[in-house]
Amino acid sequence: MDAIRTRGYAGKILHLRLDRLDHEVIPTECYVEWGGGNGMGTALFWDYCPDKTLTDGRDPRNVIVIATSPLSGTSAPSAGGRCELVGIGCGHYPIGWFTRSNIGGRLSSHMKYAGWDAVVISGKAPHPVWVEVENDRVIYHDARPLWGEKARKTQLRILAQLDRDGNGWGWQPLPGKREGISYTTQKPAVICIGPAGERQSVHAALVHDAGNTSAQGGFAAVFGAKNLKAISFLGTGSVKVRDPMALVEARFRAKERYGIDVDNPDLYHWGWLGRPGAVNFAGGLTENSRLQSCAGCIMGCRTRFDVGYGNETKCQATQWYAFFALDYYKGDREKMAEVALKLADYCNDVGINTYTFATSIHWLERLWHKGLLGKGKKIHTDLDFDELGSERFGFAFVDAFAYRKDIGEIFADGFVRGAIRLGLEEEWKQGYLDYPYWGIQEHGYDSRAEVEWGYVSILTDRDINSHDFNAMFWAVNLAMMQGVPYRIEAGEIVRLIADKLKPYVDTPDALDYSGDNIYSDAVMQLVRWYIHYNRFWKNTAQFCDLRWADLFDTNDPGNVGATADKEVGEQVYWNTVTGEGIDFVEGLRRGQRIYLLQNAIWALQGRHRDMVHFADYIYEKPAEHSDFPFFMWPTKDETGTWRYTDLLHRKLDREKFEDFKTRFYAAEGLDPSTGWPTRATLEAQRLGHVADELAKHGKLGKEGA
Repeated sequence: MDAIRTRGYAGKILHLRLDRLDHEVIPTECYVEWGGGNGMGTALFWDYCPDKTLTDGRDPRNVIVIATSPLSGTSAPSAGGRCELVGIGCGHYPIGWFTRSNIGGRLSSHMKYAGWDAVVISGKAPHPVWVEVENDRVIYHDARPLWGEKARKTQLRILAQLDRDGNGWGWQPLPGKREGISYTTQKPAVICIGPAGERQSVHAALVHDAGNTSAQGGFAAVFGAKNLKAISFLGTGSVKVRDPMALVEARFRAKERYGIDVDNPDLYHWGWLGRPGAVNFAGGLTENSRLQSCAGCIMGCRTRFDVGYGNETKCQATQWYAFFALDYYKGDREKMAEVALKLADYCNDVGINTYTFATSIHWLERLWHKGLLGKGKKIHTDLDFDELGSERFGFAFVDAFAYRKDIGEIFADGFVRGAIRLGLEEEWKQGYLDYPYWGIQEHGYDSRAEVEWGYVSILTDRDINSHDFNAMFWAVNLAMMQGVPYRIEAGEIVRLIADKLKPYVDTPDALDYSGDNIYSDAVMQLVRWYIHYNRFWKNTAQFCDLRWADLFDTNDPGNVGATADKEVGEQVYWNTVTGEGIDFVEGLRRGQRIYLLQNAIWALQGRHRDMVHFADYIYEKPAEHSDFPFFMWPTKDETGTWRYTDLLHRKLDREKFEDFKTRFYAAEGLDPSTGWPTRATLEAQRLGHVADELAKHGKLGKEGA
């Protein structure tokens, strides 16, 4: 155990058995080979879920895992404050899948400081409960008095209950310790559900602090189904690392090479690691504001304002209603920002995944104008879509989904499922309901243009929501919209990125987004790199998506990104903490093993390659509109010249994508005819017991198929 503690692990995994209202302790050493996060969580799910053929996340037999990584609670750049959730989710189509999500803030740090590397949650409590974890102490509390509360009040009431001397979280005595000696000023980190999770809506989100949410995957509905309102963590320990000085030195090397000049920031910077500013699409409310970040992060992407609302909200939560409000209030940007940020706050408070509104609200507006949605219409609603954009309508709209009333009840199991039940399947197939894969909304990056995003999403379990290659999209398209010169020309950027993709990719042609090249072996290998990188370096080691992978970076004199760099790359921080001494490519190999185990779970759930396809409109209709005016991507013409080209108006070829899948499955060691793992592939990864389970269910892939 001491050996484990010296390399980033706390040494224990907490198993909450809700049906018994008790817990057990699992030694971490049994799961160290899986790293942490996604890998450790997947292995724990395999071992502790009694029936891996389940497809309904609300089933009491479902198991979900919240897992940290060795880097959690350390100063590894933008890797210390995230943790991963895995289990059978809610909201996918055609069936519920084993899936993943992620949450930032202080949660993973306090889990580690309390001595826990992961939490396994099984069973269903006999009544609503919340769980207090304080170092080794684990106490179940009756949550019936909290049931119905929003996230903010839930957390405040839990903090008040744990404020043992009533001083508002000054120095707090620790129970079980000698009075007068053991105190802390830290506040517990609480993860909880709001009304949407209690009502088991697939649109519900788990909430931690003000603006940290785990939304994709529907795990808040799983919490609700398990009668689990919240878990609080308070730790007074520390994370022991193998080489603390090397970790600090690596962080400072990264700062010197990629850090922002705060006195003269580069507002047109290209790359992720040194990107300046908060991610707030609604605009600022006041000059009196400051950045806020997850634990250990090098760049605050959230903002705290002195007006008292919109605090710590970010990204799409600030965007989904902003343009409607701007139109309704006739271009008044100050009012737009006020309304958009108040609604972002409210969505977090009731526990709603705002991405569920990203494209669906446009579709609902279409149905309103077609006369299919309204009072007494085919789809009845008391909402007045002529008021769309107003503050009043926005709050009523969110309430409908948070409390499963009005149209929120109709679509509580997902928009695709709801459309099919209403006889509006063609609206989805034709792309008016822009849900391209697994019943999940378009993220904003159309799969017909940004093909790697779509490929990885359909070949895994959900919207990949990983901005690795997407950094190129943002850099190039923002330069176009801002009317500034390209910082890196197309030929140079593909060379820089391709160099990071070795040994999977040996040619910049993998970054040629034109014509039939998007179905090539080079692009297929890029997709494999993308999946394996995410499964280990991002989802398991827990490097932040908005900072990593850093594939190019104009803060470096040669525009070289930090990813895989021998001095500041991801493997440097992993090794200084764990002492393993692995190289970057070994992390990719581990990601492939994790992905293989997940494919085994999907096979048991009933997945077959015939299910792995986009919605019809992706193949049948060129993209006609987008959140962006164009989709500029690198292409190479017949003369070998690279340039950025607008690829918005195209569609995918169904047969060519099917052939792409066949080659992808073969490269992964999966049966190309089914997409299932083969015994030889599993045994080569020391997963013979997984092969035995697949064989028992008739889901083992054929060799040489």
